[in-house]
Amino acid sequence: MLYIYPMLSQFKKHIESSFSFLADAKLLVTVSGGIDSVVLAHLCSKLGLNYAIAHCNFGLRNGESDEDEDFVISLAEDLNVEVFIENFDTQDYADTHKLSIQMAARELRYNWFQELANHLKFDYILTAHNADDNLETFLINFTRGTGLNGLTGIPAINDNVARPLLNFSRAHITAFAEKERIKWREDSSNSTTKYLRNKLRHEVIPVLKEINPQLLDSLKNTLTNLQDTADIVEESLNAVAKRAIVSIDENGVSYKISEFKKVNNPKAYLFEMFKSYGFKEWDDVLALLDAQSGKQVLSVTHRLVKHRNVLILSKINNSNNKPVTINDLNKNINTPIGKLCFEDLDKIEATSKEIICVDKDKLKLPLMIRPWMYGDFFYPHGMTGKKKISKYLKDEKLSLIEKENVWVLTSQEDIVWIVGRRADDRFKVSEKTTNILKIHIS
Repeated sequence: MLYIYPMLSQFKKHIESSFSFLADAKLLVTVSGGIDSVVLAHLCSKLGLNYAIAHCNFGLRNGESDEDEDFVISLAEDLNVEVFIENFDTQDYADTHKLSIQMAARELRYNWFQELANHLKFDYILTAHNADDNLETFLINFTRGTGLNGLTGIPAINDNVARPLLNFSRAHITAFAEKERIKWREDSSNSTTKYLRNKLRHEVIPVLKEINPQLLDSLKNTLTNLQDTADIVEESLNAVAKRAIVSIDENGVSYKISEFKKVNNPKAYLFEMFKSYGFKEWDDVLALLDAQSGKQVLSVTHRLVKHRNVLILSKINNSNNKPVTINDLNKNINTPIGKLCFEDLDKIEATSKEIICVDKDKLKLPLMIRPWMYGDFFYPHGMTGKKKISKYLKDEKLSLIEKENVWVLTSQEDIVWIVGRRADDRFKVSEKTTNILKIHIS
């Protein structure tokens, strides 16, 4: 027979030793109506913690969802605490954002919990994840394929989200609820094996517990060892990153390739360094170390580009690259790359990459500011003859990302300025100039 320790005293000791910051905090306890969250609410009440309850009605189980809502409202009345209820059209959110129902519900609830916490000044959000949930998450990540972090379990504290029941098994929670005659709601969807978590819960984990009755204790030891290993890996990664990062600017983060080649397993370091950016093809990422400049690997949100002796990590640019037409040189113009300012001068002033002075009479409206294109050419200021912009950018040793962010200012078809880089000699101020125009990008 399973020995059930006195859960209330154990929970109190656990809070005092590992979650002492909750004692004087304002807490938001998330309650679905299921046994775990209901027990958590009761335990918080017995410890005299300052808390309120939050419940999500996802509208996925017809009348059951509304009955869960009614139950949580009654629970809050019995415990004499404030309750917040939110109703969601989960199916519509899932369809709109192309998510599974489970992922949609997760996003909706956590977004709302954080909004409540921010708006009403709750210090922490408490969820009722337990030791069995930890095992299920471990197995889900294991079956889908993951790195070390995916096998270290659910974090007990993650920013302002705390999970004080992670050390307690579902069996102990159930025994406590039955002993205290606590009522809860059974979610009918938990009985189906349609979802992977439920399939593991009902079909796989019982077999594993039959093989090893102390499975949860074994998992706890394993997670502790893996978390210790993860700390070592993190320390090593930070050391390599500190040596590898060359620069951080508007174009992204540049990493020195030679630092990855020095380590024994470059692929492992690349994976750990860049996994959070959505990359999947790790053989392709590894191949970038010896690829030609300009080669790149894309994820949904980011890309890694090889440029000479560095890898550049940057966000994929989905910004507006539409040209902007300029018909009035007396107005400042907002553009996708900054504000373009015009100013008439009595005499020429000092210029820089961001400031040029041109002969206003040589300009023909409308002007246009746009991304450069292959085939564009200009007459570099201070030089004779013309030059293709593509050749100029290559000579300047710009990376692929830098090249993509180059814009030009044109007067009809003629290049006036490679913005922020080089002016065109045809529009320079001369002794014959009577109208000087200063152009500035900020």
